[in-house]
Amino acid sequence: MTAATHTADTIQLSDARITCALLVFIAALALYAYTLAPTVTLVDSGELIVAARSLGVAHPPGFPLYVLLAHFATLVPMGNVAVRVNFASALFAALASSFVTLVVIEAITITRLSNLVHRPRKKATRGKSGKKTAPFAQPQDSPAHARFLLVVSCMVSGLLLAFSRTLWGYATIAEVYTLNSLLILVVFLLMFRWRRRIIEHRGQKQDPVGADRVSPSDKPLYAAAFFFGLALGVHHVTVGLMLPALAALAFTTEGLRFFKSRRLLYAALFAFAGVAIYAYLPLAASRSPTMNWGDPRTFERLWWHVTGRQYQVFLSFSLQTMVSQFGGFIKLTASEFGPWWLPAGPVLAIAGLVDVYRRERAAFWFLALVIAADLVYALGYEIAEDKDAYYLPTFIAMAIAAGFGANWLVKMLISLRPASRASRYIAAAVVLLVPVAAFWGNLPYDNRSRYFIAQDYVENILSTIEPGGLLLTRDWQVYSPMLYLREVERRRDDAVVIDVNQLRRSWYFDYLERTYAATIEQNRDKVESFLEDLRHWEHDPELYERDVSLNQRISARFYDMILAFVTNHIRTAPVYVTLDIAANREGKDVELTKSLADLYQFVPQGLVFQVRTGREFSEPADPQLMTRGLADETLRFEDNDVVKVKVLPVYVTMLYNRGRYLAANGRHEQAIEAFRQALAVQPGFTLAQQAINESLNAMRKWAPNNAH
Repeated sequence: MTAATHTADTIQLSDARITCALLVFIAALALYAYTLAPTVTLVDSGELIVAARSLGVAHPPGFPLYVLLAHFATLVPMGNVAVRVNFASALFAALASSFVTLVVIEAITITRLSNLVHRPRKKATRGKSGKKTAPFAQPQDSPAHARFLLVVSCMVSGLLLAFSRTLWGYATIAEVYTLNSLLILVVFLLMFRWRRRIIEHRGQKQDPVGADRVSPSDKPLYAAAFFFGLALGVHHVTVGLMLPALAALAFTTEGLRFFKSRRLLYAALFAFAGVAIYAYLPLAASRSPTMNWGDPRTFERLWWHVTGRQYQVFLSFSLQTMVSQFGGFIKLTASEFGPWWLPAGPVLAIAGLVDVYRRERAAFWFLALVIAADLVYALGYEIAEDKDAYYLPTFIAMAIAAGFGANWLVKMLISLRPASRASRYIAAAVVLLVPVAAFWGNLPYDNRSRYFIAQDYVENILSTIEPGGLLLTRDWQVYSPMLYLREVERRRDDAVVIDVNQLRRSWYFDYLERTYAATIEQNRDKVESFLEDLRHWEHDPELYERDVSLNQRISARFYDMILAFVTNHIRTAPVYVTLDIAANREGKDVELTKSLADLYQFVPQGLVFQVRTGREFSEPADPQLMTRGLADETLRFEDNDVVKVKVLPVYVTMLYNRGRYLAANGRHEQAIEAFRQALAVQPGFTLAQQAINESLNAMRKWAPNNAH
């Protein structure tokens, strides 16, 4: 079979490619729509929806492409605004899953094509009659058999990625990572298609493309460069980490001459055209939108924002840090493609890497570099809430490798009974069980169709805040969904909610000025005094680290400003703080907690504390807390999920605090009820059970004395 004949066979695969991609897309989108979160969720979703709705600027690096596309989603008349943006994530993820099928088809086709082009052919020999005989032709798969293998392989990869724990999880909420995954796969597809065209070009024995010659074969290369630049407008770090793998693919395709040619320059220009999407950020900031994180209207602020200056403190590329996080990665990977006790997905991916190493080194090194670059960065980045998303390039590479593994496994199974047509279907059924296992293993964790946790969390807090009340918090799981409810659904406009952490950013005061003008005006002198130092600190934070007096001054002004907020507001309306402020015993802002505790009493009111001037007993509120999905086992969470780590403990601790407060003031019957509520949320909470026993003992001691 010649390379030209193989090209003709490849053209005949077009219908199969489209069919496979379409089937995976429909299956994935239907699943994601069924498991879609019905409202706002935790972490960054609330803030991202507000940024998209207002055509604003999200947290660093700003995600301009995501914000623009999500804004169009908010205009669709379907459900609430959160559902619209959630569905956009589902659409991006379904497209990503369909694109991985196309990537696998291209990669396997290249493997077969490379073998044809580079296979050594034996010279013709003379038989006994003296005539020349044709060289021995190695047996090849029939076109029908080759198509069957490609279809099975790409379907396994597409469905495996669609049903993977991480991509599926982000497909049901408002987040940037599914769009990021889609664009990465678009780049992969175009680069593999470019490599295939170059190999076909050589196989047809045409003149080689000159070093500086622009060829029609390079169109996918330039398209890939443009989409690479565009992808940098979503989550630029994980996209940029793909550059070594892309460079290696270019090298194995065209050698060093490519990097010395004008073609590299042209590709760079196309990439730069895509990166121009970041021009959106200063344009959006100039409008002073509702969400204008970082206010990047100047070049300096734009650079700070795009480079993620405020998050660089979390980077620690020490061997100790990377080793400590590697265990978490292994645990995550074990459950990524199904139950941890059935690691069929990872095993299939490893088998695929071994097979591709033997048959197509270029694809092997490409996948290996994708995984290596991603892990080096992700293992050195100490974040918690969305750490799994940083491993998505690795999981994408594993899904592609699993396609090669499926190809190898099907061939092996068919070889056991080569004359049986049924062997094909048995082999296909065996490998397709791998994504089925991923589906059943991940469904309980990724089904967010009843995910009201963030909305209930905020509603429970707001239910105990009186009209005009001030709430101070350092809890992003409170503030982010609170932003959505206030700015998009216009809930509780009367309440003043301030994020203490964001007070360390000057841009945030512009938001407060627009939203809570009376509060800022009431404390104008303290605010301006702190802003004077804050603006200097933003330009030269090292100066404040070196100069102890400056450090002490900015800290003193910061806490004076917050105390002024409390002191002035409490004269006319109640003030509240969340648990992370009231119970802060060490670490950042402990001085704030100590100052508030010296001046005021913290009275538990539902999920927050009311700050009161007197020390006398004040009847705590007894709200009917909504806990849908939190403890009724309708939703399942891993131990490191933000719900278990940050939200559930607040419910349990605040119910316990209410009981302790009541017990300390002799209200033991009410206290016991509060302790029992805490146990209902977390049955293994031993402190609550001990407190119940203490209150019961106190009641027994009190009863005889009361009888006399």
